Amino acid sequence: MSLYRDEGVVLRTQKLGEADRIVTILAKRTGKVRAVAKGVRRTTSRFGARLEPFTHVDLQLHTGRTLDVVTQAETLRPYGEALAADYPRYTAGTAMLETADRLTHGEKEPALRQFLLLVGGLRTLADRDHEARLVLDAYFLRSLAVAGYAPALDACAKCRAPAIRAFAIVAGGVVCGACKPSGSAVPAGETIGLMAALLRGDWAAADVSESRHRSECSGLVAAYLQWHLEHGIRSLRHVEREPA
Repeated sequence: MSLYRDEGVVLRTQKLGEADRIVTILAKRTGKVRAVAKGVRRTTSRFGARLEPFTHVDLQLHTGRTLDVVTQAETLRPYGEALAADYPRYTAGTAMLETADRLTHGEKEPALRQFLLLVGGLRTLADRDHEARLVLDAYFLRSLAVAGYAPALDACAKCRAPAIRAFAIVAGGVVCGACKPSGSAVPAGETIGLMAALLRGDWAAADVSESRHRSECSGLVAAYLQWHLEHGIRSLRHVEREPA
């Protein structure tokens, strides 16, 4: 039996048999791990509540033939407790977990930067220093950048010309008039500025942005994310009902 220890964030769970669960975790050193947590659905379980989505946990696991097995779990920070009573923050957090799951494709492939982004995003949501949708859009943009899909926001994505006329998802960001493909969005300059502020972590600029620019930014970021993932983020249908 090969034992190892790591810390991680629980992304999702699914039932297994009568009392067990399969837990998907984004771990700091190991990357994405799917493991069996035996007996956690019983009321007498030693660590059932420690293996719920949003929980940052310290784990001990042993390697199995198909799935690893959780043998110990200690809570480092239960982000779910801070988010559960706040619908906008809870749904934003759920979208973060789903995105982290989809952006880390292979199991046990180290994804330290994605792990750190997720922990930082959940902490920022729980601390309530910034509006929930701004935090979510910042997380989307930065996680895309780590994955190699950062949108061009300062110059044309095709020819690098400084004159920006539109935002084209298929081109990879802002484009000039000469490179603008049909169907491109033409957002306000302030919207592009907000996207850039969120990507670089300029909260002073992001926090004073207007609601209409935040709404436009959210639409562009969500479309850009889902185009690169080639899959919809189901959690976003609930996030987008939040009033601007």
